[in-house]
Amino acid sequence: MISLELGPLLRHVGTTTATIWVETSASCTVEVLGASAPTFEVCGQHYALVVVEGLEPGTCRPYEVHLDGERVWPLEGTGTPPSYLRTRAGADDTGRLRFVFGSCRYPPTDDPELEASLGIDALDAFATRLMDEVAGADDPVTVLPDTLCLLGDQVYADEITPRTEQWIRENRDPDDPAGPGLEIADFGEYSHLYSESWSDRELRWLLSTVPTAMIFDDHDVRDDWNTSQVWRDQMAAKPWWPQRIRAGLASYWVYQHLGNLDPETRDADPLYRKVREADGDVYELLADFAARADAEVGHPSGVRWSYRWDLGRTRLLMVDSRCARVLNAQDRLMINDHSFAWIEESAADGPLDHLLIGSSIPWLMPPAVSHVQSLDEWAAARGSKLAESVRQAVDLEHWPAFRASFDRLADLIRGVASGPSAPATVCVLSGDVHHSYAAEARWPSPTRSRVYQLTCSPVRNGVPWFMEYVFALGWWRRLTGVLGRLSRAAGIGDLPLDWSTIGGPWFGNAVSTLEVTGRDARLRVERSGARGGLEEVAELPLT
Repeated sequence: MISLELGPLLRHVGTTTATIWVETSASCTVEVLGASAPTFEVCGQHYALVVVEGLEPGTCRPYEVHLDGERVWPLEGTGTPPSYLRTRAGADDTGRLRFVFGSCRYPPTDDPELEASLGIDALDAFATRLMDEVAGADDPVTVLPDTLCLLGDQVYADEITPRTEQWIRENRDPDDPAGPGLEIADFGEYSHLYSESWSDRELRWLLSTVPTAMIFDDHDVRDDWNTSQVWRDQMAAKPWWPQRIRAGLASYWVYQHLGNLDPETRDADPLYRKVREADGDVYELLADFAARADAEVGHPSGVRWSYRWDLGRTRLLMVDSRCARVLNAQDRLMINDHSFAWIEESAADGPLDHLLIGSSIPWLMPPAVSHVQSLDEWAAARGSKLAESVRQAVDLEHWPAFRASFDRLADLIRGVASGPSAPATVCVLSGDVHHSYAAEARWPSPTRSRVYQLTCSPVRNGVPWFMEYVFALGWWRRLTGVLGRLSRAAGIGDLPLDWSTIGGPWFGNAVSTLEVTGRDARLRVERSGARGGLEEVAELPLT
């Protein structure tokens, strides 16, 4: 019998459509609520996206998954509630919306010592609580979030678990000098990572029920991915890197990117059309596409991984701040001009009550850290090998380390926030930095919108003890002033805005929920407790 290997994942949901992603054990036809789709094959793995159409706006119903007519979901005997499919309300809806977000989730392991150091998985704890709430609710709509935003490091291709290490040793020689050692090598090993990360009972149910938007960060490919041109040159010299980057981007396209797209955009994608029409394994198609995506960074015809979801009068813009970078000697940009122009156009396409910008890495870091990153970029551009070494060693690669792009994003947000139909809030949702905080931005001329950086990380990972002191110092205004004077002396110029924390920094595994109703908004931050479950850290009104 054909089995359901992974999923179902509920991905893009519109007012009348919903996309379900699955991985199966063999070629088959996948059916959900009367809609069906054939699988396609990649390196012996089988996948399908089923688009359920003709649904009623603003409705919620349970669903099942069938493979060649046999029911495979919900799983028998697991004790989980049904999986639900809930469509969006109309374009002018101003009802309550809840966005759950976080990043950096290290998967479950079989190592007790490692498990103890990593702590309780906050997303798993959230899923467990939600399962109980749904099971006890008269109407699941009252408790289900509207979107789950996974803001990077969904898998760790360079920091594998002991279980994956053993699996690799059983399948290839990690001591081969021409290979990547105990890092992920190819598409098959990437698929193993996704299975390891998304197979546990609670998370699997959560992903089947809450529409999930995803974007990659560095560990989805490799630590410091596209930090600088020096980094790219160093990786290009490794014999195993071409296969690795192609497998990383090809697997991201299959497991994460396809489901991010609305059906109209996905159906217009030439690569997706070729995949659906192909007979047999399509990996070479994907590998060629991935090689082009990696090589054409900054090219006007290059791949755009960024996308947008509209939920009533709230818009979520998920921004690729990794693969869209420009790193040549003439330019150093977080996002190439072609992609940034699309972001600017999408952000200004209103009117909106709330604009959410999802960026895996924070835009507003602690101010002192921002100055350090800009100074490091300035020194590295002048040939300082020390600056380049420090940049890679301590991850000085966030928005302030791409100062031209930092300023352009600031101008974009200020323009949206100052316009005649400005939204109530503009919120940048981020992760990456293994701590959580909320900061409010201010320009010399007041804006109509409240503007925030909302950072939540990690869902499950650690941070060295001394980093708590580093990040606390980063908000110290006296240190910020000293570094600001150094930046002006170097000719970098003043930061175009000011910002300060309204909450945090908080450390530990966490998830955050941004709730909007009409033009009101508030943030809730929850951290996994020592005995399991979640404990509230903060509840912050944003309007």
